[in-house]
Amino acid sequence: MFSKLIRLCTLVMLFTGTAMAKMPATEHIDSIVVGAGCFWGVEKRFEAMPGVIDAVSGYADGNDVQPSYRVITQKRHQFNPNNHAEVVKVRFNPAQISLDTLLQRYFEMHDPTQLNRQGNDIGTQYRSIILTNSDTQALIANRLKAEFQQLLSKAGYGAITTQIKPLREFFPAESYHQDYIAKNPNGYCPDHSTGVRFTNTPVAQTTSVDNSALLNGKHILVIDSESYCPYCEKFKADVAKHYRGDIPLHYRYASQLKGLKITSATWATPTIILLANGKEVFGRQGYLSPNEFYLLLGKFKLGDSEAFDVAFDEGTDARFCQQYEIFKNTPDGVFVDKLSGVALFDTRHRFDSGSGWLSFTKPVDGAVIEKPDNRYGMRRTEIRAKVSGIHLGHVFNDGPNGKPRYCINATVLDFVPRG
Repeated sequence: MFSKLIRLCTLVMLFTGTAMAKMPATEHIDSIVVGAGCFWGVEKRFEAMPGVIDAVSGYADGNDVQPSYRVITQKRHQFNPNNHAEVVKVRFNPAQISLDTLLQRYFEMHDPTQLNRQGNDIGTQYRSIILTNSDTQALIANRLKAEFQQLLSKAGYGAITTQIKPLREFFPAESYHQDYIAKNPNGYCPDHSTGVRFTNTPVAQTTSVDNSALLNGKHILVIDSESYCPYCEKFKADVAKHYRGDIPLHYRYASQLKGLKITSATWATPTIILLANGKEVFGRQGYLSPNEFYLLLGKFKLGDSEAFDVAFDEGTDARFCQQYEIFKNTPDGVFVDKLSGVALFDTRHRFDSGSGWLSFTKPVDGAVIEKPDNRYGMRRTEIRAKVSGIHLGHVFNDGPNGKPRYCINATVLDFVPRG
């Protein structure tokens, strides 16, 4: 009787949902293991896709080779066909993202025609490979490989080298390799994509662009990633978002550089190229901090000049210099940072101090930062531009009517009339 009562209570709990609330729902989770060169960028790109639960860097498909980064990167294994490949195990919810979509993005995110390499990463560990867990996965992978081959052939590429095999065993990589890009924010994403896309990829990513405007004058060119790149997003947020300079800034994918004379490798994103009449003058791979970006821009725009010495070597204009004479009586307007274009000082707060340098009672709100300057045996307060970080001058307490005197070098400023 007692056992019947227990069973009855259990049935009641099931139907009322009490027990169901504690029973986990059946999870329809699948996984696939892929290799597309260095696993850092591959891992990050898959993690950014909606429907992907996680992506884990690791090693697979090796024979008689220890699955560790120290071993597989040894010179003796560089061309060992039995070496492990750097791979990523992707766990995903098929109800949110299909295996078709995942593998389409996989083929698009690298150059599958390169044998045992991706860009400058050379060796069997960087081979293009798909390791499946079922016959169904293998059928889908082979079908998409054949479809992408047709698209690549039309674009002038050779044969796909991607191997498709059953997965034997996956070995997670060392902990410092997991989420490597997130842990190392100052770098670049290797982008070896061909620019060829499956037909269901948004057209906006594959359209060609007109570069004729970049063939005249000076330009800043940022080579962006066609897939998710955290370093590109960080550069946009930290630098490009605040840039207001008079040298135009442009974004291009590596597949959109036709007509330009670029000497830097373009597989790293972001890559910052400074162009003069369509020809590269300076180029830097990877994320640039604001200070690094403006130093490069300063070399490009200012060259070997008094302005560069003031901006980056904390120099000082000559008294009553040419720029001072030009700016001392300008009409209503603002003085902007010569590099970033950000407004720094307003003519409404300018006054003639008789010192031979531009003087103001205050800067534009939030435009400058103050730093102690104890050089040359003096205690002064240095003024720098907040966005570009360049040296502007000093502030003293001897301005009119008890106000400060911002003593500013004219050579690092440009003037913009109000309105």
